[in-house]
Amino acid sequence: MNSKTITREQLCKLFDHTCLKAFADRKMFEKLCREARDGNFAMVAINSAPVALCKELLAGTDVHVGAAISFPLGQTTLETKIFEIENAVLSGADEIDYVLNLGEVKNGNFVYIRNEMERIVAVCRQRGVLCKVIFENCYLTKDEIRKVAEIAREVRPDFIKTSTGFGTSGATEEDVRLMKETVGDAVKVKAAGGIRSWDTCRRMIDAGAERIGTSSSLKILEEFDLAEACEEDKV
Repeated sequence: MNSKTITREQLCKLFDHTCLKAFADRKMFEKLCREARDGNFAMVAINSAPVALCKELLAGTDVHVGAAISFPLGQTTLETKIFEIENAVLSGADEIDYVLNLGEVKNGNFVYIRNEMERIVAVCRQRGVLCKVIFENCYLTKDEIRKVAEIAREVRPDFIKTSTGFGTSGATEEDVRLMKETVGDAVKVKAAGGIRSWDTCRRMIDAGAERIGTSSSLKILEEFDLAEACEEDKV
């Protein structure tokens, strides 16, 4: 996909419209789902507790409900992650974004990372939901990012994802490009964290991102519309 030729409809379908704030209340989720419904976005990205509420609010639409698992640290056991996934799916989740065990990546224990990914992908496949693996690249070296992406290329989750948005930094073009070059067409890449403008968003798309996790979807669309209007004025 190319940011220069992308349509507004295509852009909307890249957005995982996000609300992961600890203090989020019902009004915030109602607003989130209304915006996602009106924009026909791909998904709302939320913690697992409000999944049932958002599923109800989005009934009759094709906007997915996505549950963040072991969020934002990834430091729960595999069994706990699987339980949280099962519970989220039973509550109505269509997509799962789980944080991998960063400590085991730093330990160089890629056997654990592969097993964790295989088990979670298998559960998601059995339940018929999409699976995204969150790397949290700000804490990883380029070699570690590449190694985990190589595992993903073989295990085949639906997406690998740059960041939670709660780390020391978010998505970068360099990391998106590295991840995409490593997985090729076997797995898609989701860029998330710090994407608050059309300029940043388009750079992530051109680097290879096929989903954008952001709480600034409406702002990005406004800037996209303005850029499109300026281009039309030039013709």
